Amino acid sequence: MANEVKLTLRQSHKLVMTPMLQQAIKLLPLARMELVSLITQEMLENPFLEEELVQEKETDTDNNGSAESADIESPADTKDENPADVDWDTYFQENYYSTLPPGGYAPEHPSLENTIRQGTSLREHLAWQLTLSAEDDGDRYIGTIIIGNIDDDGYLRTSLDEIAQVTESSVENVEKSLELIQSFDPPGVGARDLKECLLLQIKNKGPISSLAASLIEKYIDVLEDKNLQKIAKEINVPINDLVEAVKIIRELNPEPGNRFNPAEIQYTTPDVIVVKTADGYHVLLNDEGIPRLRVSHCYHDILHSKNKNEAKEYIKDKFKSALWFIKSIEQRRQTIYKVAKSIIKFQREFLDNGLANLRPLVLKEVADDIGMHESTVSRVTTNKYMYTPQGMFELKFFFHSGISSSSGDVMSSIRVKEMIRDSVSVEDVRKPLTDQQIVELLIGKGVNIARRTVTKYRKELKISSGSKRKRRFEY
Repeated sequence: MANEVKLTLRQSHKLVMTPMLQQAIKLLPLARMELVSLITQEMLENPFLEEELVQEKETDTDNNGSAESADIESPADTKDENPADVDWDTYFQENYYSTLPPGGYAPEHPSLENTIRQGTSLREHLAWQLTLSAEDDGDRYIGTIIIGNIDDDGYLRTSLDEIAQVTESSVENVEKSLELIQSFDPPGVGARDLKECLLLQIKNKGPISSLAASLIEKYIDVLEDKNLQKIAKEINVPINDLVEAVKIIRELNPEPGNRFNPAEIQYTTPDVIVVKTADGYHVLLNDEGIPRLRVSHCYHDILHSKNKNEAKEYIKDKFKSALWFIKSIEQRRQTIYKVAKSIIKFQREFLDNGLANLRPLVLKEVADDIGMHESTVSRVTTNKYMYTPQGMFELKFFFHSGISSSSGDVMSSIRVKEMIRDSVSVEDVRKPLTDQQIVELLIGKGVNIARRTVTKYRKELKISSGSKRKRRFEY
């Protein structure tokens, strides 16, 4: 493993992943309540952080209601702040937590029944990512079989040889598909044992991760006994470095699939509200219920003093940590805003006319549009919801593959599924449609689709086969 984890930018250079950038990326996939919980915990641990209690505050915004801010992938945002160089008198008058919504908009909040949803299963979450990432139907088929053999904890419980036999493919192709799935969210998914699970997660943990990875590789069983002095002596590293590496390992999740519970009924608050005005659609971030943070001025005198002592150094560290955290939250907000704004640009016809006009969309299109990496877009669409004139949708709802039509256009798979649902809903219950008959109906409507795709979509819609629907009617 390389000594430094680097982030590939859209520009032609690379950037070392600094602590602030690591933190900003870590915040991206958090759901709303997870973020609130983390903010509360940080305020308890860092005396520099406090909640800013304000009612209304005007901010300079552009015509779309967006405050000027930094891109999460911009090099300028990842420089470490040096407390010694900060103009304290100026800093304590500033508020890094800017507000997005422009004045004059008072969007109606969704009703309670529109906020109830069933939890997403791990397999559904992985299948969505596979649909957007697989290069062809063959890779998608192998990936689907792999996902079907991943348990609720996130581990692959079937050998690659068995999957190769089932899919009539080579072990090499199965390994390729598994590597793709292991790059999905949540980190560590698709591992075959605890060691591989932790190593998959350690990839994104910064320079110290090289030592942590070595500990996982060679000493994972000994670490359970906390025999750090012996290990430090054996590998000839300072005990402090070893402790830091172990701290990173303890932050990893040995059961990456455990946050997915499909049986759980959840009440969803939108992260983004889309409002239609005479000028078009506007994106508003919903910050209601999320504490707005600022840096406390209580320690200003100590930081401003010229004396050097342990208390001052401690407070400088806490200041820097608080500054990173506030900026990271703001970058998360801005990234959500940019992704949401791009989505409504691509899905304007859906917002105007409904599901029949949902267009195929992949992560790369949005990523190219806003100048960010696909992985950033993927993270930020997880567990984020948008309330639109058409209803409440998870951001990843808008990303779907397409089916070609006879006119040469590409139709959203969501729209094709609705056509299948509509066809079944009006069928003669005494003679239910077979999958082949549905294929013929869709071809008649200009949709070029294979029978196995119809079968796949029908199962995803939880519609029984024609023969089972017929038996149910006869019964």
